[in-house]
Amino acid sequence: MKTLSVCLLLCVVTTLTRAAAVPEAAAKNDQVAKSHLFKRSASCSGGWSEFNGRCFRYVPRPMTWAKAEKNCQAFGGNLASVHDITEYHELQRLIMTASYEYKETWIGGSDAQQENVFLWSDGRPFHYTNWCPGEPNNGRTTQHCVQMNFGDTKCWDDLQCSYRRPSVCAKKI
Repeated sequence: MKTLSVCLLLCVVTTLTRAAAVPEAAAKNDQVAKSHLFKRSASCSGGWSEFNGRCFRYVPRPMTWAKAEKNCQAFGGNLASVHDITEYHELQRLIMTASYEYKETWIGGSDAQQENVFLWSDGRPFHYTNWCPGEPNNGRTTQHCVQMNFGDTKCWDDLQCSYRRPSVCAKKI
């Protein structure tokens, strides 16, 4: 009988200790989430983060640009278009939070339709750019797709679309 009582008491203490630890961990996670401009919301659920009226999602699995775009479309969005430096830094923060580094990542820019006429896959205007010095250069081969976080300055580069990269998707709220 004593053994049963001791076992029961240990189970209760263990359960209460875990229950107390969960809110503490959740509070720490909330503080971390609040330190970034990206935030979770009911509009952007299931792994999406809200910023500036859109939902963003980092996809760590390397894919070609076309497969990454098709994957984003399956989520109801497109590869991310970028419209100012603040938005670019927020995408970098999203990538860094998920991968712990500034990985070279596909975004939705492409000049596949006409050389040096870049368009966003979501149809939004292509006004802001963050090209690395000397880019876009079309390289020695045909480079039609835009990756971010390239080189030491973590800027944009045009690259062959067949390369496999992680990606960032975006969709309207």
